[in-house]
Amino acid sequence: MPFVRVAGKRPPVTEEPSGETATHPDDAADTGLHRNQGPYALSGPIERPATGTVPLRGDLAHIGLAGRHFVPHYAVPQPRTVLPGGAPLLLQPDAQAEELCTLMEGDSFEVLEVGQVWAWGCLSLDGPVGYVRLDHLELLS
Repeated sequence: MPFVRVAGKRPPVTEEPSGETATHPDDAADTGLHRNQGPYALSGPIERPATGTVPLRGDLAHIGLAGRHFVPHYAVPQPRTVLPGGAPLLLQPDAQAEELCTLMEGDSFEVLEVGQVWAWGCLSLDGPVGYVRLDHLELLS
């Protein structure tokens, strides 16, 4: 018999393969687990971290944030070394943008996205996060 959901009514209790009885996920919300989904579930919006603090955008995030933030794509950071003279870490890919900090010569910068002129990335999973001109970075060997 096909399952028909009646508006306002919860689905019936089901029996798990283990023989245990499972209730509706909302009834077990205090366990921290969501039935058949594990510890991660799309349970609603969360407060977005301030720009420049966490390697997270609407379209892309650091792979270390998988499971904590849902985005269409995750990137494994590609470490690059800051060239002599250092480099400003900017909030936007624009030379006139707000400078978050100055990266020192030899610092490792975790690149998450590369454009024609700018690289977006972070110093670590805890930030800071921003844009650096590609001509200020070299590949790690």
